[in-house]
Amino acid sequence: MSEMWTAKLRKKWQKELPIEKLLPDDQPAYVASWIYVFGVLTLCALAMIIFSGIILAFQGPAWYHTSHAGKFTNSLHFWSVQLFFVFMVIHLWGKFWMAAWRGKRFATWATGAIAFVASIATAFTGYLVQTNFDSQWISFEAKDGFNSVGVGAWFTVTNLGQMLLLHVAFLPLILGAITIVHVLMVRKRGVVPPIDAQPSEASEVGR
Repeated sequence: MSEMWTAKLRKKWQKELPIEKLLPDDQPAYVASWIYVFGVLTLCALAMIIFSGIILAFQGPAWYHTSHAGKFTNSLHFWSVQLFFVFMVIHLWGKFWMAAWRGKRFATWATGAIAFVASIATAFTGYLVQTNFDSQWISFEAKDGFNSVGVGAWFTVTNLGQMLLLHVAFLPLILGAITIVHVLMVRKRGVVPPIDAQPSEASEVGR
């Protein structure tokens, strides 16, 4: 009798990403460099964005436009997004100049770049659902731009319901899935060593 698909999946997972790689006890010594911190900071900012965004989605625009708690949560969400992009850009450019695609890590680099593009789309729809003068102005300016390239019929930026669905449900799920894949690839291949690192240094673990 052939093995069940769950058993095959478990064995493949254990082979490709054993628990020692998924939850390592130590890291190479070069990870102590500050440039390796920005990936974690990006994840921390994303967690705060999701946390504050869930609260805003449940409470609604009237709450975060009028109440003190709502305004605070809205500001927390907004500034978390700003920090997210700052950390992510530094992380992305840092890995670019470190040639992070070395050592069969191209897929890891590519998923990070795709996550950046998905983040831009998510942030853009976030501006459109603020339900204030800024969002109204941005949406109508963007409408003209999308209509000029012939995609306005499928991407109606003045439709609050459509933009809310994209911002709260569709795009965050895509971004979250890409981020999970990216982190798992980092665990599988390990973080990229510095370009001038010697083979002995690349295999050395932190103390």
